[in-house]
Amino acid sequence: MPSNRRSFLQGLASLAGAASTQAVYGQHVHPPPPPGTSQGQRAATPPVPPYALASGVVPVVSPDIPDMPWRLEAGVKVFDIRVEHVRTELVPGRALDGWGFNGSIPGPTIQVTEGDRVRLNVENRLPEPFSMHWHGLEIPVDMDGMPGISQDAIPPDGRFAYEFTLKQNGTCFYHSHMAMQGMMGPIGLFIIHPRRPHSPRVDRDFGLVLQEWALLPNNTIPNSLAMEFNWLTLNGKSGPATTPLIVKIGERVRIRMVNLGMDHHPMHMHGHQFFVTGTEGGRIRTSAVVPENTVLVGVGQARDIEFVADNPGDWHFHCHLPHHMMNQMVPMVGPHLTSEANTPRPGGSPPNAGMYPGFPQDMPMLMDERVAKPETSGLRKGWTAGTMGMMTIVRVVTPELFDRIQALKAEQAAKAGA
Repeated sequence: MPSNRRSFLQGLASLAGAASTQAVYGQHVHPPPPPGTSQGQRAATPPVPPYALASGVVPVVSPDIPDMPWRLEAGVKVFDIRVEHVRTELVPGRALDGWGFNGSIPGPTIQVTEGDRVRLNVENRLPEPFSMHWHGLEIPVDMDGMPGISQDAIPPDGRFAYEFTLKQNGTCFYHSHMAMQGMMGPIGLFIIHPRRPHSPRVDRDFGLVLQEWALLPNNTIPNSLAMEFNWLTLNGKSGPATTPLIVKIGERVRIRMVNLGMDHHPMHMHGHQFFVTGTEGGRIRTSAVVPENTVLVGVGQARDIEFVADNPGDWHFHCHLPHHMMNQMVPMVGPHLTSEANTPRPGGSPPNAGMYPGFPQDMPMLMDERVAKPETSGLRKGWTAGTMGMMTIVRVVTPELFDRIQALKAEQAAKAGA
C-alpha cells in the first residue's frame, strides 16, 4: 500500500480514537466538556474571527459558481439573497431560462464558520410566493422556511430576514421549499466550516451541485413536470463545459456533493479510491472506513468524499447512469433513427438489411476550442468527445502545470477586470 494512502487510512482511523475530543466532532455531535468542567459550565472555544477561516481550514472552491458576498454588522454576517429569473448556458449555445439566486444557477456558495451569527435577507423577485429552507441546519423552527408551518410564504416583491447562530459544521444547502420551484433551479451550497480542521486535513476542498433538466427542442424553459431529463449538470454546467478540478500530485482532496433533483446519482471517480467522510448530517465518526470509487448521492442528500491524489493524470468524475453521461438524450438512436428500419425490403430482404443492429448509439461532440479555459490547458486533443452530461475531470498535475494554470487564470481575471 502506498505510504500516502496508508497515512490517509491511519488518519481516518484515528477519528474513532479521537471521538472524545473537540478536534473531530461534527454536526449533530457536540463536544464533551474538558475534565473538571460541568455540562453547565462548558469551557469556551476560542472564537474564530468572522472574516477568516480557522487555521488549517481551506475554503471551498465551487467551479463555475461564485461565492456569496457578505458584510459584517455588529458581529453578524449579513447576506443579501435575491431569488429571480436567471438565463444561463449549460454548454455554449444551449441556453436555459431558470430560477436562481443573485444571477446564478445554482446560487452562490455561502461559506461560514461554526459559531457564526448570520442574517440572510431574502428578497422574492418571482411572480409567485417563495420560501427558503436551510437544508440540514439545526436552527429555530421559525427560521426553518416551511411555508404555512414556520412562516407565511414570502409574497412577490416581499422580503424576509432569516437569522440564527450556527452550532454545527458540514455540507448543507439552501433551496426553495415550494415543491415545483425546485425543478427550476433555486439551490445553493451552504458550507459551514469547523472551528478546528477535521483530521486528516485536506489541501483542496471542492463543492458540486448535481441537477437535471428537461428541455424540449427549441425551448429554453425547463419542464418541471417531466420525469425524464436530457441535460445533466454539475454547478450549472454540462460536460464538456464543466470546469475541471485542479490538484497537485500528492495532495489530500475533499469533494462535497449535494443533490436536489428527481434522480439519484452514483458518482464515480477514475484512477483513485476514496472514502465517504461526511453526509448532510455532518462528519462521519467511525474507524470502519470503506474504500470506494462510486458513491450514491440520493435526492436531498449530501456526500463528502476524500482521497489522496497520488495517481497523476486527467481522470473523469461523473454520474455512472448511462443516460446521464450524454447531452440532449433523445429516442432517435439505433433502429429508431430511420422510420423504415423495421419494414420489409423490396425483393423479400429482411428488415434492417444492410444495417448494423442498434447503430448508432453514441454521438460524440468535439468542441475543445469552444469550452477552452485555463483549467483545460494541456488536456489531450479531442478530450471533449468523451466528456458529456453530468461529468467533469479531476486533473492530478505536477506543481509546474498547476502553477502555469494558476497564472493563466490570473491573466484571464486581469483581462476581465480591465
